[in-house]
Amino acid sequence: MSSMPQAEQLIEEPIDLDRVSRALQAMAHPLRLKILCMLGEAEEIHVQGIVNLVGSTQSNISQHLSSMREKGVLISRREANHIYYRISDRRTVDLIAMFRDVFCGFAD
Repeated sequence: MSSMPQAEQLIEEPIDLDRVSRALQAMAHPLRLKILCMLGEAEEIHVQGIVNLVGSTQSNISQHLSSMREKGVLISRREANHIYYRISDRRTVDLIAMFRDVFCGFAD
């Protein structure tokens, strides 16, 4: 393991910077954050379940889910006529909580 600080390691690896930037872009929307928080609680939810919980249209939710999946934030699987989504790395929920604490001035 290198003795280089994590920030310096990230700067040294442009592909890592791109990956982190894409993931943050994928989460940078209030509805997407809401979806991620729900998935953090439920582990895995099918699209219609997310639609019911969020209260938006299926088309809108599907676009947001697709964007997060393409950027590696979510993983999906198909079972019969349902597509189920889950967070690809459970630490994402902790990251959202940290953002909330830093930018909103309160913790869980």
